[in-house]
Amino acid sequence: MLQTSRRHFEELVADALDSIPPELTDYMDNVVITLAEDPPEPGLLGLYEGVPLTERGDSYSGVLPDRILIYWKEILAICDTAEDVVEEVRITVVHEIAHHFGIDDERLHELGWS
Repeated sequence: MLQTSRRHFEELVADALDSIPPELTDYMDNVVITLAEDPPEPGLLGLYEGVPLTERGDSYSGVLPDRILIYWKEILAICDTAEDVVEEVRITVVHEIAHHFGIDDERLHELGWS
């Protein structure tokens, strides 16, 4: 397994976020992205928990932020090179943000983001 610090991995996540066009990130609302240690199931690289933007109605207010969890040790475990890590972080961040926008796994697979 590749080794890197949590701090460096946070920087990789920030870089992945910076690669997303502002036209999209400007619409992100009430969501936080954090690193997590252990996924609820082996092999899970990221997880979106919350109410997607497409399902929020007039009654959506006063709720805790949605969470995007990035399982950094799982990503390191499946990657062979530092370049693989950068690419997998980007894919995972985009994938989970897509869930925030209401895009399901089936559609992500069709778009090549699974």
